[in-house]
Amino acid sequence: METNQKLILVTNDDSVNAKGIQSLVKIASTLGTVVVVAPNKPQSGMGHAITLNDPIRLNRVAMFGEVEAYASSGTPVDCVKLAIYEVLHRKPDLVLSGINHGENSSTNVLYSGTMSAAIEGAMEGLPSIGFSLSTYSDEADFMQYEEFISKLISSALENEFPAYTCLNVNIPNLPAKEIKGIQICTQAHAFWADRFDKREDQFGRTYYWLTGEFGEVNPREDSDLHALNEGYISVVPTQFDLTNYRVLDHLKSWNL
Repeated sequence: METNQKLILVTNDDSVNAKGIQSLVKIASTLGTVVVVAPNKPQSGMGHAITLNDPIRLNRVAMFGEVEAYASSGTPVDCVKLAIYEVLHRKPDLVLSGINHGENSSTNVLYSGTMSAAIEGAMEGLPSIGFSLSTYSDEADFMQYEEFISKLISSALENEFPAYTCLNVNIPNLPAKEIKGIQICTQAHAFWADRFDKREDQFGRTYYWLTGEFGEVNPREDSDLHALNEGYISVVPTQFDLTNYRVLDHLKSWNL
């Protein structure tokens, strides 16, 4: 690696075979030296899970041309840990996760394997970005957003990145020419109204499919959902400190 080249770790939760990571590697490779460590199978909805009770396999793969790449049997968070301590043996200059097939706005960040990988990078003190596209279509064209993604990566490399923070980037499901720009946003207060579709298999045994509707509780014009609905790419600075500082004094008044 040339001394002036930035080292960029790329991972995801859709697996090393996904179209989104192929596009992200192609874009990031124009801005630095890329190493890929990603799951060998889809790991969507894994959140910040780590593997404790099974061995983790790591195999070299050759699907990104000259880019050094590995497929892991572990979770997205496992991949970041393995990359830093067993593959790179150093901390990269930037961690990128995605591009996810499907939106990770609002509280979806809590379930997302894509964003958990980026958050793990932030926990390691590394500049980290998670990218998601608001569609599940097999025909999704990730490369059409290259200009926006490249701009965000370049900015992260060139500017002072906020400590212990990652960026949650969501791209609306629009043609690139129709995107109005990039907005810095807050995380929307929204949640899933969960429902379970109860069914029976051919043996008469009950099973369930989780379904539901996603809705915003208190719509705000500065939220990521509002930005996406208005045709903007949303960028939410995200942290792993879940302390609710506003209620600390209130809890102290309980005299526990």
